Amino acid sequence: MDLYEVYQNKIADCDLKIETHMRKFESKIDPRHQPLPAPKRGKRPHSHAPRFDLRTELYRISGTDLTRIDGIDVSTAQTIISEIGLDMNRWPTEKQFSSWLGLSPDHRITGGKVVKRGTQHVVNRASNSLRMSAVSLRQSQSALGANYRRLQSRLGAPKAITAMAHKLARLVYRMLKYGQRYVDKGLKHYEERFQRQRKLWLEKQAKELNFQLVPVPATK
Repeated sequence: MDLYEVYQNKIADCDLKIETHMRKFESKIDPRHQPLPAPKRGKRPHSHAPRFDLRTELYRISGTDLTRIDGIDVSTAQTIISEIGLDMNRWPTEKQFSSWLGLSPDHRITGGKVVKRGTQHVVNRASNSLRMSAVSLRQSQSALGANYRRLQSRLGAPKAITAMAHKLARLVYRMLKYGQRYVDKGLKHYEERFQRQRKLWLEKQAKELNFQLVPVPATK
């Protein structure tokens, strides 16, 4: 018990130093005039979360709330920002940002043919955090969760995790660089959008084969 209390005191000292350091950053937004919305359902602070309001501090210095993205909690947002910083101008495009994280396709091409498919091996705490966030979407009842499950059924878990981490990286880039707010459109919106895209693809395939799709009345 004494050893446990020693570690708790050391963690409290680290939290105090982190809070003191973060207060030195310039504010991009004033939470008093533009307060944070309530946390999304299911995003409760972990037992190991800092003892100060980390979410508000990250919101103040970044100008946006990364925890609005499903799968990204406060600790993950802190890891991402501490790794990549707040100046997104270092990456002119989100494609370059994703490539820097090692989440973009890096195919090996010889003689015009792809001989190996994969991503570049990069050791990066931010990309690792995004992969962990992608894994947490497995049970999420959100558009991102539905997207992950569909990719997993089609590509398998490893490729689905990388693809969703890539998608999360693009969302993080847009929010930090342009101050955009992420709004989850929900599971139903994603399913309806997927059905529309699938219908357009089927119509295109039928047209190429000189066929015509005939709708069938829904059965009760």
